[in-house]
Amino acid sequence: MIGTRQRKTARKRVFPVLLILAAVSTGCAAVGPNYVEPKVALSGQWNTEIEGGLRARATDPLEPANWWTAFHDPVLSGLVERAVAGNMDLKQAKSRMREARARRGVAKADLFPSVDASGSYNKSRSSKDIGSGAEVDLYSTSFDANWELDIFGGVRRSLEAAKEDLHASREDLRDVLVSLVAEVGLNYVEARTFQTRLEVAEKNLESQQETYQLTQSRCQAGLSDELAVRQAKYNVENTRSQIPTLRTGLEESMNRLAVLLGEQPGAMHVQMRQREPIPVAPPEVAVGVPADILRRRPDVRRAEKELAAQTARVGVAVADLYPKFTLNGSIGLDALTFTNLFSASSRAFSFGPSISFPVFKAGAIRNNIEVQSALQEQALIAYEASILGALEEVENGLAAYAEEQNRRRSLAEATDAARQAAVLAEDQFNAGLIDFNNVLDAQRSLLSFEDQLAQSDGTVTSNLIRLYKALGGRLDSAFSANGRYR
Repeated sequence: MIGTRQRKTARKRVFPVLLILAAVSTGCAAVGPNYVEPKVALSGQWNTEIEGGLRARATDPLEPANWWTAFHDPVLSGLVERAVAGNMDLKQAKSRMREARARRGVAKADLFPSVDASGSYNKSRSSKDIGSGAEVDLYSTSFDANWELDIFGGVRRSLEAAKEDLHASREDLRDVLVSLVAEVGLNYVEARTFQTRLEVAEKNLESQQETYQLTQSRCQAGLSDELAVRQAKYNVENTRSQIPTLRTGLEESMNRLAVLLGEQPGAMHVQMRQREPIPVAPPEVAVGVPADILRRRPDVRRAEKELAAQTARVGVAVADLYPKFTLNGSIGLDALTFTNLFSASSRAFSFGPSISFPVFKAGAIRNNIEVQSALQEQALIAYEASILGALEEVENGLAAYAEEQNRRRSLAEATDAARQAAVLAEDQFNAGLIDFNNVLDAQRSLLSFEDQLAQSDGTVTSNLIRLYKALGGRLDSAFSANGRYR
């Protein structure tokens, strides 16, 4: 009766203590700085003049959710889908996000008590010289509980950091996706550009071969000299020599595309065998305003989440300055025989609070606070640097896209003039009005301008893709409603 009364008295004394400590642990504010999103003053408009079909307005919700669909190229859209499903870098980013989600779960578990179950059997015998020499069996089983009360918020700050790390990893996944889709688009455009340049070279080669055969016939008829034949010959071979380089570039582009899709080099050759024109940029593109960078660029959002996580880690370090309160408890059974293990007389328990306080750490705690504060400052600088870098990319992209269109217009006019000049030169040469050098110059100029025009067509589209990437892209359909990657 006395043992039972004592246990009841102990429970009555400890229970209010548990309630008070639990209330204190949940009611106290966490130590350390609270995260406040940095205020960044951005201009209301772009420094670069908006032209070439660009519009400084917000993105229209009715526009395609994914920028590559604006090119209306089913092959490109299919390649993007395959890349999203098979790219290795994207798979690594998804794995990092799962890791961050699991780490958040680990941090959250520290808010709850831990319970361990144990059981043991021990056989011992004392020494006959100092004891009876009797053998003793000891059977024991117990449940042990331990709960650190998060009074000063160290655990809560750790959980806060883990949550922000998860958000950062999600933005990292989006950043990888934005870069991947842009690389697929750029390599696809590059492959189509090489195909167009090959077509230009082959057509010019065919025309120049006809001219070469004509000069041979005129030489044999005494209407021309051997010099014209040799000039026509080296013109043909010079053009022919450019074709292997273009084919090599096409091979490299297709192989790079295959690797981006997570497939082996050579996997794209059958699909890309049919030559198709370079995708044409849409007539209008909404580029928004500089403030949109903060919400559209995943790398900027990732840097901001990393800053928030590091701010929470400062709080974790500050919490080490304060005492730690722990509730410990154990309920078990101890008996000398297995048959008595589950009897009432074998019951044993212990419980009560404990406190630990850092008395002397030789400055390690405060130095760790200084370390975490310095890392917080570095994260803030990295966030501000990411904004500047993003603005630079967009400004450069705006200028490159608009200026390349101006260049393309000039090249188109020059190409048209060169094409007419080549026809006139051949007609006048055949009429004996000019020498063959004029024909050679006209043919070389035509090949050069047509090749430059093809490259400019590809550059215009490539610059638009780079601009889409700099603006953060629009990849809404690649993510589900809850933000998880599909």
